[in-house]
Amino acid sequence: MRYKAHGLLESLRYASAGIYFMLRTQRNMRTHVAVGFCAFALGIWLAIKPLELSAIALTSSLVVICEMFNTAVENAVDLATHRRHPLAKAAKDVAAAAVLIAALTAVVVGALLLGPPLYARILEWLAR
Repeated sequence: MRYKAHGLLESLRYASAGIYFMLRTQRNMRTHVAVGFCAFALGIWLAIKPLELSAIALTSSLVVICEMFNTAVENAVDLATHRRHPLAKAAKDVAAAAVLIAALTAVVVGALLLGPPLYARILEWLAR
């Protein structure tokens, strides 16, 4: 059975189904999306520059995208074999490592961009 979109609306329907599947079945995806939205909202509240807000959005999106590819790799490996195999393990481990690196990068970017203005707001609030 092949799933091939024959038009833009059908393509969007398949993509929406993928997003829905991820949010419904993957706890880490829900966590990444929630943290990304919180970081973006914090950036808006702190009134950081648009370019900095873009960096927050891009790194958050990168984490979500990596999580999607990780799930795709895991599902494809599970479909291909139900037996333990070193190459299957390596594929899953590498995909998970990509998510980890993306998440750590997002934390660093968030700390660099949100940390100083947040620290200044906290000091301002404490000074009252």
